[in-house]
Amino acid sequence: MRIIAGELKGRRLATLADSRIRPTSEKVKEAIFSMIASYLDDAVVIDLFSGTGNLGLEAISRGANLVFFGDKSHKSMELIRKNIQYCRVEKKCITILGDWKQILKKISKPADVIFLDPPYEEGLLEECIETIQTISLLNEGGIIIAEHGFRQVLPITVGSLIKIKEKKYGTVVVTFYSQQVED
Repeated sequence: MRIIAGELKGRRLATLADSRIRPTSEKVKEAIFSMIASYLDDAVVIDLFSGTGNLGLEAISRGANLVFFGDKSHKSMELIRKNIQYCRVEKKCITILGDWKQILKKISKPADVIFLDPPYEEGLLEECIETIQTISLLNEGGIIIAEHGFRQVLPITVGSLIKIKEKKYGTVVVTFYSQQVED
């Protein structure tokens, strides 16, 4: 697993031999980042369920100013901190250990980009997106990128957020949400 573009391009990130950690593949990551490039300049990003920190570090490499990394696993958090240190981007990173609800409550700034990649079988995405909206954690004009298994179908709307795009990559689906535009 490596950073594929930007300032940190080519850096190989550490990973764990743990089947519960499922880093986003390079193919899917490249597709996501090509679609959200315009959101990243000086952006605040949340990488929730961050696992290895792969998505958040790619965001920093491509111009994000601050990334909040959140995960409930102590092993994952150690790995994320190791990868942050290896990339020498500590000043742009805040790590938060805990359950996703606790993490969201501890984030001090609304984000421009939010990555959600929870364990597929737990069905957390809808509740997570609703919570983000309830606590106003997504900036106006921001985007949520939700990665999930192909069997999970996400709704067209969640509160005032609307599904703006959905792409399938084998057994993985990436769904993008943003604010509905008022007439």
